[in-house]
Amino acid sequence: MANTSTAGMGGVSTPSSAMTKEERKVIFASSLGTVFEWYDFYLYGALAVTIGKHFFLGDPTTSFIFALLTFAAGFIVRPFGALVFGRLGDLIGRKYTFLVTILIMGASTFLVGLLPGYATIGIAAPILLVTMRVLQGLALGGEYGGAATYVAEHAPHGKRGLFTSFIQTTATLGLFLSLLVILGVRKSMSPEDFDAWGWRIPFLVSVLLLAVSVWIRMSMNESPAFVKMKSEGKLSKAPLSEAFLKPKNAKIVFLALVGLTMGQAVVWYTGQFYALYFLTQTLKIDAATAQVLTAIALLLATPFFLVFGALSDKIGRKPIILGGCVIAAATYFPIFSAITHYGNPQLEQAIRSSPVTVIADPDTCHFQFNATGTAKFPGSCDMATSMLAAASVSYTIQPAPAGTVAQVKVGDKVFQSFNATMTPDGYDFDAASKAKQAALKSELGAAITQAGYPAKADPEQINKPMVVLLLFVLVLYVTMVYGPIAAMLVEMFPTRIRYSSMSLPYHIGNGWFGGLLPTISFSLVAMKGDIYYGLWYPIVIALITAVVGFLFVRETKDNDIYAHD
Repeated sequence: MANTSTAGMGGVSTPSSAMTKEERKVIFASSLGTVFEWYDFYLYGALAVTIGKHFFLGDPTTSFIFALLTFAAGFIVRPFGALVFGRLGDLIGRKYTFLVTILIMGASTFLVGLLPGYATIGIAAPILLVTMRVLQGLALGGEYGGAATYVAEHAPHGKRGLFTSFIQTTATLGLFLSLLVILGVRKSMSPEDFDAWGWRIPFLVSVLLLAVSVWIRMSMNESPAFVKMKSEGKLSKAPLSEAFLKPKNAKIVFLALVGLTMGQAVVWYTGQFYALYFLTQTLKIDAATAQVLTAIALLLATPFFLVFGALSDKIGRKPIILGGCVIAAATYFPIFSAITHYGNPQLEQAIRSSPVTVIADPDTCHFQFNATGTAKFPGSCDMATSMLAAASVSYTIQPAPAGTVAQVKVGDKVFQSFNATMTPDGYDFDAASKAKQAALKSELGAAITQAGYPAKADPEQINKPMVVLLLFVLVLYVTMVYGPIAAMLVEMFPTRIRYSSMSLPYHIGNGWFGGLLPTISFSLVAMKGDIYYGLWYPIVIALITAVVGFLFVRETKDNDIYAHD
């Protein structure tokens, strides 16, 4: 193992004072490849609207089906990638497995830039696009566990938190890189040219990043822990069965999910994604301003991934991760309230002085979970509350007799909602209902504007330094829970099943519990009529993780990662 010496107790290695050239190469190569994979993954999200114009055309049924498949690619398939590539990583080695993941991610991303659109090859276009997206999700599911395991198994004992924290910065850096490339391409041509063909360039140039990443990874050596285990003939013959069917290991996998990654994920998604959504969708701050404010906060906070990773080598992973969960849960309400105060004071005042009432049969007001963005809720109560929630209006629901068609009371004005009629295929409202929906939206919009609810945040009233400070605090929580998590997951499992075991709870936690956070939180807001009510989702999940982690998850920083059993 590079740059380590063996101590007298159990073969545990001790840290040396400086990072060697080989160790720097390991960190750089692993991080660069993972940045590249996140770059590829974020491109689709950043260009989804433009891509949709070229690929998701045709009848509503086709669009609905492929919206579901695209959603599945982004979230559901990541744990399956963790299983597939985790097994390979434990059977044939870390190096070759995450070399495969980067080739799959790079090839599928490059091919997106070459795919003909719906107008050229019809329904084959969205089928091929979704196939590429599924491959991206599978590759990402295998990449993170490989990179984290590889770096940790090269790190000297006592520095695993610091070494693996470099991997934790890659998602943020990948996001910046994708936005930077897209912005550069946009600036080089007209908007019409970009929408027509320029959007393909960021996908195509990814082949250059792929070539560099593959070249560097080809020159790397296999993990010393894996080499040692292989030389001793102690490789697992069935890592998935051993990891998930043996009660002892399955228990640790479950605790890693519920006692660590579940809470880490919701804190991460709240700080880096939901906060941006809150600025643009709830506070109505224009997207460019919100993105700049968020980017500044991310840049300021990113070094703290390394700070908390290094700190975890000294005081332990568990207190930092669980402490971040508890502090976040305790402060989310005042922080988001302050973001409203400094980001859109007009909205804050309207919420206080102009409450709105929805008069409806409570049984017709549903929890509007809309994971794909295509679900429809035709009931009169749901029609009204979804419009009010989208406009960031605070409201209460006043119970009415069963069967009552919902009404919305804004001041002394009352507006009648309606029960929409679906099209025969059941996927959309019919034309008459769409017309009624547009009319009600227009009438409500005029009334709530008159009541003081702003259509957009006034740029002159945004206290940008304070908003950045509050966003920085949210991202600081992210660095607390995310900085040490890779090292802790690696240390929880024996070498022979490490890749498989750590990847699955990570991707279930982040792909499902974290990835669904914006949708669930918005559904909670629509159900309750309170713009902050969606915060209960990350708060409850973070507290569950804190309790389970405190009671049942053991500290790992002193674990011997050369252990095979």
